[in-house]
Amino acid sequence: MNSTFKISLRYGLAMTLCLIAYFLILRLFDLHENPWLRLFNGVIMSLGVYYSIKYYKLSSKTTFTYINGIKTGLISGLIATVLFTIFMAIYMFHLDVEFTQKLLGDWFEDYGVGANILIFIIFIEGMASSVVLALGFMQFFKNSNNISQKA
Repeated sequence: MNSTFKISLRYGLAMTLCLIAYFLILRLFDLHENPWLRLFNGVIMSLGVYYSIKYYKLSSKTTFTYINGIKTGLISGLIATVLFTIFMAIYMFHLDVEFTQKLLGDWFEDYGVGANILIFIIFIEGMASSVVLALGFMQFFKNSNNISQKA
């Protein structure tokens, strides 16, 4: 198992646990139906992707490449997204079935999709944020090939 995957797995699992804990804390205070509080999920994903790339750069030292940095960020985001989506699917389909009805209201009643559309949105949202964050943070972490122009 290469270090890219080990680091991605570690940070992906950490992001997943933080996302689940945050959701359960919101549920504890009955705030889980407020869609604006989901913005903090982006902060959790940002920190996880940032630190996974940073730790990979520190551990790989001179062998750090742009591609491997992107790969580390994307894989950790993918792991967190898939596991959190699975958790939310279990929650919505088995633990709190009324949650989707309260959240969606009458929006998708005619189409018969219900919770499926929420699962799809959670997955796409997580993957899109992982891609954007990995690409954005790699602009900070990449090795520069610019020639110094000292006068």
